[in-house]
Formats: sequence, structure tokens, C-alpha cells
Amino acid sequence: MAHCVTCGTELHPERAEKYDYCMAPECQKKNLKGLTMVAVGVNKSAEQYLLLDDETRDDLARGRYHDQRRASFGTSVPAATPSAEPAPPAKPASPAKSASPTAAGPRRPAPARPSPSRPAPRRPWSRSQEKLALLYNEQGRRPDEIAEKLGLTPYLVTQIILTTRNRGKL
Repeated sequence: MAHCVTCGTELHPERAEKYDYCMAPECQKKNLKGLTMVAVGVNKSAEQYLLLDDETRDDLARGRYHDQRRASFGTSVPAATPSAEPAPPAKPASPAKSASPTAAGPRRPAPARPSPSRPAPRRPWSRSQEKLALLYNEQGRRPDEIAEKLGLTPYLVTQIILTTRNRGKL
């Protein structure tokens, strides 16, 4: 017959199959170990909760529980890094123009303008909203959930995610 490891009382045979302590509150406090649960994103309408044991951990590592929400938006792509092309050399000024400054003062270079072939994109969201939307998307949240958190429309959140993803493809 099995006995409780804490108080030494005799255990019921069915309890002894799984546990080595009795049901007394003191024994429960001392020996009870919590279970680690994991939520697995199965589909949009329901989550599945599993006990996180070695088998489940291996299944997760192998990708058995694929989050279907990932398929519709993919993972976000890091922002494109600026190219390492050297700047074109400056053209020497013609002697006639540089001989004397005007009465108003020396000439200043014109401000840089975006190239006419590709205008700078105008986005109705801030950089911080973009970063948060991508972070929430990485966590598997849907655009409507992200939109609610950021105070945007679901359409705009979708545009943020798709724009960032496409930026990595160009």
C-alpha cells in the first residue's frame, strides 16, 4: 500500500497510480505542481489548449500546429536597408556663375526632390503605428483586432501589413 510522502497517511489505490501525496490541504500546498498550458491557433473561430509536455513541445517545434492566420498575411519583413551605392561626384561649377555672389548672398543648393519616376509614398499612418501593427501581426492577431488596439480601420491595418511585405519584395 502507498503512503503520502508528506504526512505518511495511506493513499487510495487509484490515487496512488498518479500521485504520491494525499488530499489534505497541507499536502496539496506542498506537493501540488501547476500545469503549463499552451494555446494553439487552430483557426479563426477557435483556439485549442494543450498541456505543454515534451511531446507537445516537439510537435510545436516541428510545426504541427500551424496558425492559419499566418497564411493570409505572412510574417512582416524588416525595413529595407539603404543601399550602399556611392553618391555621384559633384560637378564643378562653371567659372562664369561662381565668379561673384549675388547681392542677396551666396547661392544655396536647391533642396533634394524625390525622383519623378518614383514619388515618395504618402502613408496615413505613423511609423510607431506601423511597428505596432507588424508586432501584433507577428503575434498572430487579426487585422480587426489590431485595428481596435491602434484606433485604425481594419483596411488600413491590412494596408500597413501588405505594404511592408511588398517593400521586402521590391
